[in-house]
Amino acid sequence: MGEELGRTTVTDALVQRVLRLVHDDGLAAGDRLPSARALAERFAVAVPTVREALARLQATGAVQIHHGSGIYVGSTIEDVFLPNPYQSPVEGQRLVELLEARALIEPDLARRAARRRDTDSVRTLRRLLAEAGQHLEHDDDTLHRLNMRFHCGVAAASGNRVLAGVIEALASVNSVGQQEILRIFDDRARDHEEHREILAAIEAGRPGAAGTLMQRHLDHVRRVVADRLAADPAAGAS
Repeated sequence: MGEELGRTTVTDALVQRVLRLVHDDGLAAGDRLPSARALAERFAVAVPTVREALARLQATGAVQIHHGSGIYVGSTIEDVFLPNPYQSPVEGQRLVELLEARALIEPDLARRAARRRDTDSVRTLRRLLAEAGQHLEHDDDTLHRLNMRFHCGVAAASGNRVLAGVIEALASVNSVGQQEILRIFDDRARDHEEHREILAAIEAGRPGAAGTLMQRHLDHVRRVVADRLAADPAAGAS
């Protein structure tokens, strides 16, 4: 017999039920889920409602739908936070607050990364910066993606999966804002050089320097963005 769901929040509740099903059944990324019809019978809802819930989960990467093959657990299922794919326009003050939030967390993660000096993590960070260096003069989308992967990579190198998940969430949920920050800051060469200095401190195992450099980097970006928004509030409209 199916489980009854409240009518007013049926899709939201169903999203949570599907996530709980994944957890309770011990499923991992790549494992197959029941069909939409089987899920509808299990939770006593209409098939279109199940498809809507699955579409929401697919948008976050928590499930993958392969037509003709089935529904599978997605790669983000173990993330601490799932990104919201429905992003509203970003106003200027939120950009500054986003940088302030990152500056409270990322310097400590850089220090932790320098203490660990994980070889694979350092190799990944070095590769990201090398690729970013090839896109400094063009292709903002690619440069934005690589810059954020660098910051997320430093967070992952810290060894703290929860805090790394926070940075991943800030990067994903606020991807529009992060790209707007790159556009307003508009000093790609300096941004890249500061990333290189942070990596050098991590690679050398200098926690104090890594934390200080990350703090200076984010504080500098925040000041530039805040000053330019104050001079032209329309600059942050997106």
